[in-house]
Amino acid sequence: MSKALNLPNLNGLVELGHREGVDIRPTLLRVMTDLYVQKAQHSHQEEQQFTELALRLIDLVDAKTRAIVADKIAGCPTAPAAVRHRLLKELISLKAPEVTHPKTGGTAPADELSELFFASSAEERRLILLNLPYALLPPADPIAPAIARESIHRLEAAALGHNSELFARELERVLAISRAQARRIYEDELGEPIVVAAVALGIPAMMLQRILLCLSPAISQSVQRVYELALLHEEIKPDAALRLVAIWRASHPAEAKSPTRTAAHQPHYSRDEKSERSTPALPVTRSKVAWDEFVQSYKTESA
Repeated sequence: MSKALNLPNLNGLVELGHREGVDIRPTLLRVMTDLYVQKAQHSHQEEQQFTELALRLIDLVDAKTRAIVADKIAGCPTAPAAVRHRLLKELISLKAPEVTHPKTGGTAPADELSELFFASSAEERRLILLNLPYALLPPADPIAPAIARESIHRLEAAALGHNSELFARELERVLAISRAQARRIYEDELGEPIVVAAVALGIPAMMLQRILLCLSPAISQSVQRVYELALLHEEIKPDAALRLVAIWRASHPAEAKSPTRTAAHQPHYSRDEKSERSTPALPVTRSKVAWDEFVQSYKTESA
């Protein structure tokens, strides 16, 4: 007797639409198709997951989205037969519109991808994160080890002190994202955004658990949720985390700091807890992410 596959629960995927009045199902189908076709080989479980997801969503999206997905599937020799046959009708009966994204090379806009991630359920987020390394989405540059170490200490101190605003400021600084996006990361009740930040910075598993327990009341009340996030921390790759960080930067870039203000915040560090909480963070100098140029240059280098 063959062992049943341990597939994720996809029943909630078709109910993704119309959250807060926005239908994200077309974006979900396009993004997951992009992720699938970029990977050369797939396990039987991955193929089954994608087939179920695609067949559920195809009938719920508009004709334009179906034509885009049909074109992508037509160019993928390893696409599941069931999905290929279902979409064959679209290529025959629909005149595919001239849909091009010259600035993003066919990739959905960064703000759309960011909203898709935050609107998804825990299992959907996991599926996105596990597939991101195979997407034609350029990752952010790895954060320098010295900067990451200093930031990790600051984030833990802020979490242990239940200082959510200081935590947001540090995320804003080290990830080069907007303050609003940083707040959204720590306020997220499911917890995956903090895990992504932890992987990007190299935060150890035990430290991440302390941060989750101290910073998020919603997460700290569920031992099972902390355990699930700890497993996710082990599963996702730094490359996937850095790709999502790049999306966050492009969709909500950090505000530029004036030279005068930056020069005024050059502290001397001490290791006591009081100093850790009160000393301003060293500014991180990063060029502003131009998403369109970032994607185009990445594709050119990879060609």
